[in-house]
Amino acid sequence: MKRFNKTLLSLLFASAMNQPYAAETTTPAAVAPVPATSTASHPATAGHPAVNPHANFTHFRVGDRNVKRIFADGDIVWVGTSGGVIRYDTTTDQYKLFDVKSGLLAHGIFYLGKLFDRLAVGTYGGGLSILKSDLSGWDTYNVPEGLADAFVYGVQEMDNGDIWIATWSGANLVKDGDLGNPEKWETYTVENTNHGLPNDWVYALAKGKDGTIWFATEGGLAHFADGKWENWDHKKGVGAEYDLVKADIQYKTDPGKASKHHARQKEEYDLQEVDISYNPNYIISLAVDNDGSVWAGTWGGGLVHNVDGKITNYTTKDGLPGNHIFALHIDSKGTLWVGTSNGLAKMEDGKFKTYGTNNGLFANNVFSITSDQEGKYWIGSYGGVARINSLP
Repeated sequence: MKRFNKTLLSLLFASAMNQPYAAETTTPAAVAPVPATSTASHPATAGHPAVNPHANFTHFRVGDRNVKRIFADGDIVWVGTSGGVIRYDTTTDQYKLFDVKSGLLAHGIFYLGKLFDRLAVGTYGGGLSILKSDLSGWDTYNVPEGLADAFVYGVQEMDNGDIWIATWSGANLVKDGDLGNPEKWETYTVENTNHGLPNDWVYALAKGKDGTIWFATEGGLAHFADGKWENWDHKKGVGAEYDLVKADIQYKTDPGKASKHHARQKEEYDLQEVDISYNPNYIISLAVDNDGSVWAGTWGGGLVHNVDGKITNYTTKDGLPGNHIFALHIDSKGTLWVGTSNGLAKMEDGKFKTYGTNNGLFANNVFSITSDQEGKYWIGSYGGVARINSLP
């Protein structure tokens, strides 16, 4: 039986149950690697590290939570879950949980990254929070400060110091990164861009070439450069056709029956005949490649590659393990990694090599991917994280 990090698990459960928890833990006795060659492992003992650096992979359990974002910052790995943010020091094996008790306004985490050399957190309903350098508290920016919406999905600092923020009610631009000055905040929506931004629900941002910016939205992919907008949706080639992927769609429920928003969305994009989870206009992940081309992940329509406006779609028919593309990551070697609803894929020489739980993943639904300074991969799924030393 696999052993998991009980300390990390108890932190999250204590938060969920509104119970006291230790602000910082020492090396937990229950932390143990899960070697790829074995289904069993042993707890750490005195004089031995809790995490075996020689094991090919190690699992960290977070309970009944999704790991939506992972951010590696030197020796520190930040794990964003639906129950708060966990700071993991890889050198000491110490953990600290940040949630509403530490000053965040919401438990759900959509984004983790750096702003002003500090951790920036985009939350589910609690706005944008930036952690103080001494970890003692947060500076929070919300609707009263100029944020378009309290649901924050992405943050992108530009070379000129401007900051873009992705929300569920459009995209904010903060000139010069001056978050404390209301006059520096601007909001871009479908209405004030004359549909240049195709949908106000913005799920990701990525910096393009020469100071340009890309947007993943619920209505397609958008690009903003020199004050001009350009966008692509399914009518312009984004996402595979329904007949090509419908047999491989894992999620068989109809989102239109679950909410008025999705029902209206189906009408807007002429998807009334679709009764499963498929919407190729819905872009949920984004990455700009080293050559300036753009990768975008769709909800059931596969992976999109935009090269100067020329669109190519990749699906399970091309070797992807799933057609719902939750996460995209380009590592230090320029390799594209794709997190899907059914496993992880690496693009190599135009082909996909796939990985699943048999290769060390915690689960096959891959919501977040990053690689650290040592070249190890951190893969977030429902219920936990896998740290994998190598993926051939």
